[in-house]
Amino acid sequence: QVQLVESGGGLVQAGGSLRLSCAASGSISRVNTMGWYRQAPGKQRELVAFITSGGSTNYADSVKGRFTISRDNAKNTVSLQMNSLKPDDTAVYYCYYRALVGSPTWGQGTQVTVSS
Repeated sequence: QVQLVESGGGLVQAGGSLRLSCAASGSISRVNTMGWYRQAPGKQRELVAFITSGGSTNYADSVKGRFTISRDNAKNTVSLQMNSLKPDDTAVYYCYYRALVGSPTWGQGTQVTVSS
């Protein structure tokens, strides 16, 4: 079983930056994917970015060039650096972990609010 603890959300003005972090603990598979989804009020949860244990990354088109995902495999952490934030980025951000088999594990969510 894997547990995820997120940190780093908050309130920021448009154009500002925030950094989200997520620490995984428990039975961590050597090969896995970690990343971030977000859910805005009244909208479906959507993928923001993910990174594999091998370092491959993928981003939603809406955040390309503004967000950067990174991870530390030794510490089982994943981070999301968010720059040039827009009001449309306002959402609850969820960290996730997924091994090759099994269902994903989700963090508790952290609120990101971008004011105009």
